[in-house]
Amino acid sequence: MIAFAGNSLLCRLALKSTGIDPASFTSIRIISGALALWLITQIRGHAAWSAGSWLSASALFVYAAGFSYAYVSLPTATGSLLLFGAVQATMIGYGLWSGERLGVLQYLGLICAFGGLVGLLLPGLTAPPLPGSVLMIGAGIAWGVYSLRSKGISDPSAATGGNFLRAVPMAVALSLIALPWHSLNGSGVAYAIASGALASGAGYAIWYTALRGLKTTSAATIQLSVPVITAVGGILFLGEFITLRLLIASAAILFGIALVNVNRQTNP
Repeated sequence: MIAFAGNSLLCRLALKSTGIDPASFTSIRIISGALALWLITQIRGHAAWSAGSWLSASALFVYAAGFSYAYVSLPTATGSLLLFGAVQATMIGYGLWSGERLGVLQYLGLICAFGGLVGLLLPGLTAPPLPGSVLMIGAGIAWGVYSLRSKGISDPSAATGGNFLRAVPMAVALSLIALPWHSLNGSGVAYAIASGALASGAGYAIWYTALRGLKTTSAATIQLSVPVITAVGGILFLGEFITLRLLIASAAILFGIALVNVNRQTNP
């Protein structure tokens, strides 16, 4: 979870404090992540390129690009909360669409989470920028789709490596389109490499390994820590402040999602 939160911190730090542009950050992150995952799969004796799919790679690319462009304007904690909420909403929504039944407490959890999201985005002095919010919600939906497509895969590390490799040409194409706004510097490149190789590549490999020993409920609950870790990191490393609006919205969204995920395991 520290690695996942690290992605938000590294991206926001790079786009706020260095001269790197979001397209370049996305490309370097995906390329370095692909290299790290390729190395991990080679050590394990697996073939990354033979795993994965172009559809999953497209979802991965949309997530990474939307994530980078959103953090041009969004504070770290707000971006992580919107991302996490959109991921969970996508996966829960798919479960409902597939015929999954919810209990009363779960519906109350959905209402609570949705109310928190609406409260966060309502116009006002402390409301996050709408374009960045829309981009981050889109990134979260894309990551939710990617996560749903990854369920049941026997070797998720190899599949993730294959998807990262397939996303490389998409990222390069984005950088070519954004060439007029191209901007690089050493610190920005270093942050992007760390985001790709460590927070994404190694982080995903560790998470998928840990998942084998976790119950679904435990895994869902543990992920609630990501926005909290990100918020603390934003305060410590970026000098950001937590507004009352964000605090109340975070409590409503995280409590609502926890209520849905925990109780979902007890319903047929």
